[in-house]
Amino acid sequence: MQVVRIGHSPDPDDAFMFYALTAGKVTIPGVSIEHLLEDIESLNRRARTAELEVTAVSAATYVLVADTYRMMDPGASMGKGYGPILVAREPIDPKEIPNKVVAIPGSHTTASLLLRMLVPEEPALIEVAFDKIPQAVLDGQADLGLLIHEGQITHQTMGLVKVMDFGEVWHRETGLPLPLGVNVMRRDLGDAMHRKLSQGLRDSIDWAHANVDEAVEYAMRYGRGIDKETATRFVLMYVNNYTKRLGDEGLAALTRLFTDAHRRKLIPSVPPLDVV
Repeated sequence: MQVVRIGHSPDPDDAFMFYALTAGKVTIPGVSIEHLLEDIESLNRRARTAELEVTAVSAATYVLVADTYRMMDPGASMGKGYGPILVAREPIDPKEIPNKVVAIPGSHTTASLLLRMLVPEEPALIEVAFDKIPQAVLDGQADLGLLIHEGQITHQTMGLVKVMDFGEVWHRETGLPLPLGVNVMRRDLGDAMHRKLSQGLRDSIDWAHANVDEAVEYAMRYGRGIDKETATRFVLMYVNNYTKRLGDEGLAALTRLFTDAHRRKLIPSVPPLDVV
């Protein structure tokens, strides 16, 4: 039995996606899974040393690790017409963003790359743990906060207002879904193992969609106090058809993100998309 460590975020969408593998509802022949839960920026850093066999990473970080990791076809986090949002204590004209201080969830997240792509003049940035960003804005540590998880749909209850939705802007400019996170497998595992792992994750996603109530009940323990209706809404926003299979549109979205970022000299190269 080969032990494979899988790193993913302690978030409702990842918990929903991996629940069937975590609970033994789905198994991978010959493979024993160990789950490691850490925030996405920590996983991005781990990926740069190829520590874990399988891990979630920001799409922006895949550029830096594509020589040692291969992208999985299942498991991507993409939103069509929605995505990370900038929030503030009061309405701010987007033209004023370059003059503000923005709390970001990590410099290697896709959200932070998009901030540099969509806001021509980069504002002053501070790095804050993703789940502490709303409070950092409320406390005045930052003028704006970049939200990447369920805060996208709960920010109003915290007294924050949306200034910009990166997913809306991206869809208006490209017509494509916005790629945010992907799952990757170390290349040294070999093609046969890559295919087994990808099929196992796809089976886990399919099981969750077929048993939404049970999978959401589990996912809620990672929802930081949100109710079941909100948790269900959030996980189904990001565990969608693109999560099951990238398809032509998902691959086109990744290609567009990497090509545009490279053209603007924000990433060093356009990585291979030899997904499995």
